[in-house]
Amino acid sequence: MKNTINNSKVYVKQSKIHGKGLFAKETIKEGELIGHVDGIPSDTDGPYVLWIDEQTCIEVVCNLRFINHSDNPNACYYDTLEVSAIHDIQKDDEITHNYNIGK
Repeated sequence: MKNTINNSKVYVKQSKIHGKGLFAKETIKEGELIGHVDGIPSDTDGPYVLWIDEQTCIEVVCNLRFINHSDNPNACYYDTLEVSAIHDIQKDDEITHNYNIGK
């Protein structure tokens, strides 16, 4: 998979939510593509493993792995493995996703 994360728009630092988090370097507008997940196939669960469906998962190896969970997320993973903003994300806000959707 090709890493198409726009590193000019994001950075990694310590998170108040958990460990490290992914943050906006500048405002990211609703609907804007943040990146495309770069990963390697995996057959076991782990801290940076993204489940595509009940049998398929990948270990995320790009900075998108630092997107933490929130019940009020501002970003979403799509089946295409793209990550986009679902609300405007302000400069220095942490980028979050709801990992419980669909479970």
